[in-house]
Amino acid sequence: MEEKETGPEKKHPRKEWTKEIKAENSWTMFRVISEFVEGFETLNQEGPCVSIFGSARSKPDHPYYKKAVDIARLLTEEGYGVVTGGGPGIMEAANKGAFLYGGRSVGLNIDLPFEQQSNPYIDPGKNLNFRYFFVRKVMFVKYSQAFVVLPGGFGTLDELFEVLTLMQTNKISRFPIILVGTPYWKGLRDWIRDVCLNQEHNISPQDMDLLPLVDEPEQVVQLINDFYKKTGALEPNYKL
Repeated sequence: MEEKETGPEKKHPRKEWTKEIKAENSWTMFRVISEFVEGFETLNQEGPCVSIFGSARSKPDHPYYKKAVDIARLLTEEGYGVVTGGGPGIMEAANKGAFLYGGRSVGLNIDLPFEQQSNPYIDPGKNLNFRYFFVRKVMFVKYSQAFVVLPGGFGTLDELFEVLTLMQTNKISRFPIILVGTPYWKGLRDWIRDVCLNQEHNISPQDMDLLPLVDEPEQVVQLINDFYKKTGALEPNYKL
């Protein structure tokens, strides 16, 4: 039987593509590890902190911007540091309230194509930049003793429901999650109660206790202080 001549081995495009993906995955792993290491090394030095979330679009003359400044100021007076996403709007307001009143002010910024620049009210050496949302979320949750959630968009909702899920499934210890702004949050809270709980039975009655709703900065601080008077020491969330 006559043997066919064979030329140089033809490169299959799928194999080449697979090699590129594997190489990219390896570098991604190292980038992720480096972000975790930098975050842990920086935030391990912080004392008790409260994370404050809200819209990047709120302007300094907006009532919720002013309220975020007051909340951060009061938290500072109680000895808490303030952690935000590091950007403008509500994040800037919260960092501002801590920074101007002598508190600890930390920013966990995220690299985005259309936003965001770090605000100027973050302590030197405490402005961390992340490429990956999931690494940034770990830092928020692991080192926060409370979440204060002011009105915001999809990013704020994502952070809110992420931590609610972690608490509901007992992946993290419970700590206060406080919604600020009845006109903004009441409709969502009512929907969770009426539809998720009462109509479809997709959550438990006690899950509603995770979502206290307030309007005044003093109420925020009171809820946090009351919680830790009952539960004891302030510690990072070592379940993560």
